[in-house]
Amino acid sequence: FAGSSKNPMEQDVESPAIIRQPKLPKQAREDLPKQLAEMDRTKKIQRYVQKDGKCNVHHGNVRETYRYLTDIFTTLVDLKWRFNLFIFVLVYTVTWLFFGFMWWLIAYLRGDLDHIADNQWTPCVNNLNGFVSAFLFSIETETTIGYGYRVITDKCPEGIVLLLVQSVLGSIVNAFMVGCMFVKISQPKKRAETLVFSTNAVISMRDGRLCLMFRVGDLRNSHIVEASIRAKLIKSKQTKEGEFIPLNQTDINVGYNTGDDRLFLVSPLIICHEINQNSPFWEISQAHLAKEELEIVVILEGMVEATGMTCQARSSYVSSEIKWGYRFTPVLTLEDGFYEVDYNSFHDIYETNTPACSAKELADMTNRTRLPLTWSLASKLSQQGLPESEQEGQETKTTPDNQEKSQQTERNGDIANIESESKV
Repeated sequence: FAGSSKNPMEQDVESPAIIRQPKLPKQAREDLPKQLAEMDRTKKIQRYVQKDGKCNVHHGNVRETYRYLTDIFTTLVDLKWRFNLFIFVLVYTVTWLFFGFMWWLIAYLRGDLDHIADNQWTPCVNNLNGFVSAFLFSIETETTIGYGYRVITDKCPEGIVLLLVQSVLGSIVNAFMVGCMFVKISQPKKRAETLVFSTNAVISMRDGRLCLMFRVGDLRNSHIVEASIRAKLIKSKQTKEGEFIPLNQTDINVGYNTGDDRLFLVSPLIICHEINQNSPFWEISQAHLAKEELEIVVILEGMVEATGMTCQARSSYVSSEIKWGYRFTPVLTLEDGFYEVDYNSFHDIYETNTPACSAKELADMTNRTRLPLTWSLASKLSQQGLPESEQEGQETKTTPDNQEKSQQTERNGDIANIESESKV
């Protein structure tokens, strides 16, 4: 019995340790799934437009592919550079090989290849003795090099016709391919690389109103002519009839009515959208914004001053990139005889006092603070009263304007009475 017994210390060491999870409070247990779901939702936010302006949309199951061939020029321009260069080389090589084969075929059918050493024989093309020399003659003809060693003779009408056909088709191929390369090189897409947008958008008070703001700038000294800015809200919605509209686009007014959307983009500008009754953010508060799945797409358009071609730069802001209660740090300073822009502070923001409620709630609170003042004046006048003789005199002197003012006072008193009754 003594040999079979174990030391209590050894028994404690050998037994596996059981760690019990602490029991969370009920409120914490209920909030945990919501927090996990919120984290998953934040991770799964899918952009419609990337920060660099690329549209995150892929076209699938396009059956009518022939439509791409009907606009072959645009199709070639839209291809990537490696495919564009490959097609460029391929088209010229195939053209030279095809007409080289035609020159060799004419020489073969006429028997020029059988009379290479015969000085009395007049070939279609002098010094054409095989396919390689025919290929070289095709290159010389289409590129108009003309070394002078291989020359077409006047005793070959079919060769003259082929020379005309190759000259015309060669000019068409040159115009098409060189034009395609020129448009590809001169595309203003790279000009958009020097048009920058702020990393975040902000919401704060400006002139007593809630405003959504973001900043744009141009890094080049050559300016964008006729620059204009637009903004779209991308958010799925469901109609009253139950129809679900994915990625519905809603216009965001950034100064279309006042002309503020047309920019003189010499220095960085802060684009402002006033959140009013016509704004899609009218009923969105700070807490509501954090839960919203939305995206703001901003589009800057204008003509490149150097080339005159239209340029477009795009960016977007998801709900997590819209900072509530912040403003942009100023970047423009006055130096000795000029203004200097500090682009190191272009994306910087600082916190400011901003109400966390929505613009609608802010307007309602502002209106409620005005009503008691009007009602108090009307109530004091009614409580003081006037003598009967003065009242009769006032009635005889009453004008239509005074009647309207008294009616307005009565309405304000009625509104205040309703509010007091509802509080009771």
